[in-house]
Amino acid sequence: MLKSLRAVVRFKKFESDPIKRRLSKVANIEDLRNLARRRLPSGVFDYIDGAAEDERTYDRNEAGFAKIGFAPRVLRGNAEIDTSTTLMGKHLPVPLVLAPTGFTRIAHSQGELAVARSAARAGLPYALSTLGTRSIEEVAEAGDGDKWFQVYVWKDRGLVDEMLDRAATAGYSTAVVTVDTATFGRRERDVRRGFTLPPRIGPGTIIDGIRHPGWSLDFIKAEPIMFANVTGGSVGDGSDPVSLAEYVADQMDPGLSWEDIDHFREKWPGKMTIKGIQTVADAKIAVDRGMDAVILSNHGGRQLDDAPAPIDLLPSVADALGGRTDIILDGGIRRGSDVVKAVSLGAKACMFGRAYLYGLGAAGEQGVDFVLEHLVEGVERTLSLIGCRSLDALGPEYLADFR
Repeated sequence: MLKSLRAVVRFKKFESDPIKRRLSKVANIEDLRNLARRRLPSGVFDYIDGAAEDERTYDRNEAGFAKIGFAPRVLRGNAEIDTSTTLMGKHLPVPLVLAPTGFTRIAHSQGELAVARSAARAGLPYALSTLGTRSIEEVAEAGDGDKWFQVYVWKDRGLVDEMLDRAATAGYSTAVVTVDTATFGRRERDVRRGFTLPPRIGPGTIIDGIRHPGWSLDFIKAEPIMFANVTGGSVGDGSDPVSLAEYVADQMDPGLSWEDIDHFREKWPGKMTIKGIQTVADAKIAVDRGMDAVILSNHGGRQLDDAPAPIDLLPSVADALGGRTDIILDGGIRRGSDVVKAVSLGAKACMFGRAYLYGLGAAGEQGVDFVLEHLVEGVERTLSLIGCRSLDALGPEYLADFR
């Protein structure tokens, strides 16, 4: 009897690293989201997780993938799977780009530095936001990975030109001009909580902080959070609590036009993309204006509710552009299978932001690593299961429409 017990009873080795212990029970990005919800103050989590108005667009970004099924082929002899691709002429081990996210240090004190290091280890591009909480130069020094710089167009165009010059000097390869923020979307979770950046200290904040001691200790020990790329400039640096909606209304230029895009194209020495394309017509104009890629995006559902979901828009844009430029899909990516669906419909790569913020909030840099590993493994596994040996061989014939 004892011999039988010894054969079946195994005690699990104790993991001394508390973050690894935390991640050992995480199976997917939704699990990370739930873990981040428990670890972050409610206002911080809702800032990361929330979207505009009734959040229908946010929901559709993910639901659009669920409506698309696979048509797997079998017995294809695909012993080796190739997940690599080429984006704007550069090799990528997997078709992923880490999207720009503002105020990243609200999730963890390392913020953009942690994300940049994780992206560099994975060999993936990382886009730093104009509203980043680590500077262009700090992020450039965080690792030797491919860095992109995302541009919000301020009313002070001299400041925009200055940031582009700094990014070029620091070795950033790609400029990402975000064009869907002529005004700020109504993010009603933030309205209900009276949420500001950085969080304004009050009785509710103190109670929330006590309930989330890990985040609070990390926040208190770190240096003050501010918009690092505009410190000392003519605009506010976020060092005082501000409503982000008010800040955007004060600083960003609703008069942005295609002529401004021409100016940036002439000024910027590297690759250039436009983020926020939501129609076939604008995708065509972007190509005619010399963009190296177009990014189909509704800002994660955070701007206009009932805007088109990028995965729904993708087939018509791919058909209209006919391969004249690369298409990047941004929004709703939660699994590697989502990436495979997007590439099958004409995308060259996919961007994602919330997913890695969940990882950062739940487990810091190791949480971001988990997200990247989860997506990469998911792409490889899905290709194997649908009988396709490489991304180059993907096409709509591997998909089935469930709508």
